[in-house]
Amino acid sequence: MKHDDDDRRALCIADRPTDVPLAELVRAAGFDVVLLLGDLTYSQLRPLEHLDLPKLGVYGNHCAGSYFEALGVIDLHLRTAAVDGITFGGFEGCHRYKARPRQWSQEETEALLADFPRVDVMVCHSPPEGVNDDPGDDAHVGLRGLRAYVERHDPALLVHGHTYPSQPSERVGRTEVRYVSGHRIVTLPRPGDPDLAPMV
Repeated sequence: MKHDDDDRRALCIADRPTDVPLAELVRAAGFDVVLLLGDLTYSQLRPLEHLDLPKLGVYGNHCAGSYFEALGVIDLHLRTAAVDGITFGGFEGCHRYKARPRQWSQEETEALLADFPRVDVMVCHSPPEGVNDDPGDDAHVGLRGLRAYVERHDPALLVHGHTYPSQPSERVGRTEVRYVSGHRIVTLPRPGDPDLAPMV
């Protein structure tokens, strides 16, 4: 979908049902890409099943890890994908606070992201360490490897869910940060432009 201003917009969903019924959002459109940020279920996301738009995402630490294929979603965990010249990458899960899948030690996140290439948009469940996290809560502390990645590569945009900041930070270095709980429509960077267009 092209807009008059030629910006691309993403419908981002994380952690809980959307604030507006998802079927209604899908009918209204107004976005070009769907980004799933984790801790969601197939039943919550079912209206996306037949949506003919690119769908990309990462699983959260509470996800069963089984609904992407049914919904036609590209799993971005430690992978990249391009849509309309914009490159996306992703990292699933959170800091390890229990022995469960999709939870990582800080050292593991550093090792896993050490050679990950630069992307325009980083799609994550957890935030980077020190950005919209809660250092006093092991379950909701950010990821050190993700912070190092952002500082090393300056992606134009990072989107995440998982935590509960009262006043979300919207920048780390040169990278714009968008926190999502429920849903949020976000303007994507233009290809080749290191800066974001104004937030929607």
